[in-house]
Amino acid sequence: MTKDLIWFGIQYLSVQSRMLPHSAALSLGGTLGRIVCALSKKRVSRAVRRCSKILGCNLAVARDIVTKSYINLGRSVVEFLSLPKLSSRIDEIVTAHGIENLNDALACGRGVILLTAHLGNWELAAAYLGIKRYPIKAIGAEQRDPRITDLISDLRASCGVESIGKGFDLRSAIRCLQEGNILGVLLDQDARDKGIIAPFLGHPASTPYGPIKMAQKRRSPIVPLFIIRRKDGIRHDLYFLPTLEETIKDFYDKPIEENVRICNDILSDWILRHPEQWLWLYPRWASTLGDR
Repeated sequence: MTKDLIWFGIQYLSVQSRMLPHSAALSLGGTLGRIVCALSKKRVSRAVRRCSKILGCNLAVARDIVTKSYINLGRSVVEFLSLPKLSSRIDEIVTAHGIENLNDALACGRGVILLTAHLGNWELAAAYLGIKRYPIKAIGAEQRDPRITDLISDLRASCGVESIGKGFDLRSAIRCLQEGNILGVLLDQDARDKGIIAPFLGHPASTPYGPIKMAQKRRSPIVPLFIIRRKDGIRHDLYFLPTLEETIKDFYDKPIEENVRICNDILSDWILRHPEQWLWLYPRWASTLGDR
């Protein structure tokens, strides 16, 4: 029943995102995000405690951050559902900075790994590159409801972004890099017993290391990428940082544990700059701090 309610809500938002002006649709998404936050008392309480513990702030500050995170998520869902309509206006919505870093990395011919987190509207970042005809593929997002999984793949495809596998499909990821394509990776996920323990926002977290190990083995450039929503709630800044091998001496030759820590530090730095745009409802430290 819960799955059907969520699916109905997504369908409603999808219709409204097509009918309403973009700013009005985003306002609706933000309002729904606030409503969901108000109704999801147990989940929000866990997120608030998580935020307070990790950032070392009081509960009132943490609640404000988590509420804004839900509002950002509501707007992001509307933007994602609106992608087919927004393709022709992408330059009005997203301003890219440092895209020459990505171009230089692609010129190496060994494929590129984009390193990012659930910050801002990460799907819009991938869509921007797909619309600009960059050869980008993203790790498949398997949801509890297969209808939502299929919808995500279809919306990505409408912008030229291909979803590969469900979870980290090593074979498909290697093929992506062998073909000289871009592989988008969200590293801020709990890898449970299959990860490497490294600090994330200053606290030990099980971190996926497959993409980093693969980059080291293939000498594929890793380009950190972050998309940040502006204060107007509508426009975004998309940042492409220099490759890690440019900024970190002997990056390819370091132990995998050290490189996982380096990647987590980069993600943590950007999340700390914009904590209200990160996905606090996700139990990032579940397997290390019992955070569920």
